[in-house]
Amino acid sequence: MKTIYSTQSTVTGGRSGTATVNDSELTINMGSDKDSNNPEQLFAMGYGACFGGALGVVKKSENAQFDDTIQVTIDLLQGEGHDYKLGAKIHVVAKNTDLSADEVQKLVEKAHEVCPYSKATRGNIEVEVTSEIQ
Repeated sequence: MKTIYSTQSTVTGGRSGTATVNDSELTINMGSDKDSNNPEQLFAMGYGACFGGALGVVKKSENAQFDDTIQVTIDLLQGEGHDYKLGAKIHVVAKNTDLSADEVQKLVEKAHEVCPYSKATRGNIEVEVTSEIQ
């Protein structure tokens, strides 16, 4: 495979520190207060954007048209002691379409097969993928 994009982040101070990326001016204050962000929020946004891109590819290849909004919920789960893991729920809201709910769901499931984030998490975390038409 050829690399089509690469970036690097630098995090100082872990979950309570600062995160930057090497190819933009983006700096994120990490933490748990309302003026900061955490890894789960950033993962949810990245997964949503990636999934939306994958859904766009699938819609184009299937000649399907609808407007979509991607909602991603990331859960940080704790078992016994230091047993942490993530869970994800991806929900697609489709608008302006003549497709049935089943047809939209099939396209969403195809996007889940194509999405690089979905491929990276497959077999590692539980991901639920749902859709609706509004």
